[in-house]
Amino acid sequence: MGNASRAAITSDRRITGLPTEVIAELVAEAGPLRHERHQARLTSRPRKRAVGAGAKHRLVFVDRLLATLMHLRHATTHDVPAVEVLADAGYQGLGAQTGGRVITPPRRKFTKNAPDWYETMYQRQRTAHSSRRIRVEHGIAHLKNRRALARHLGRREHIGDTAQAVAGLLSHQQTADLIRARQR
Repeated sequence: MGNASRAAITSDRRITGLPTEVIAELVAEAGPLRHERHQARLTSRPRKRAVGAGAKHRLVFVDRLLATLMHLRHATTHDVPAVEVLADAGYQGLGAQTGGRVITPPRRKFTKNAPDWYETMYQRQRTAHSSRRIRVEHGIAHLKNRRALARHLGRREHIGDTAQAVAGLLSHQQTADLIRARQR
């Protein structure tokens, strides 16, 4: 996410539910804690892979925090306008309704007696779509994992530091909003 996008998100309170100052405080407090905890987790266990191996996070802590705040506030998954959406076969036909923004795997043109060249082309197209879609599946899984925080019934000590900080700030902000509304 670029600086312009980050500034636009933090400047409009309707997006995250928090004012810019509170987000800055959250980043200043939770960022170093999250980094320390991550480093401690990495050093506390024996390595299974070489240093530097594994998935690379494309979002820095600030961007991940903003994405979490937006998701907690709006619970959006894929309802974002003007974005190409890679969907699975269950959404076939939706591409025509959305002006081609929803991309699904190709439909099978021949159900019986398909030529050999068609089967090869069809499988190649489905494989290419699946290769691009795997990122979407991982994103959906990540959102579902975050959604579990909303129903967490256990002790607060067992929730991660970042989630505790976000939940505390949201709770504090909602309380402040209620007090302001009552004073009017």
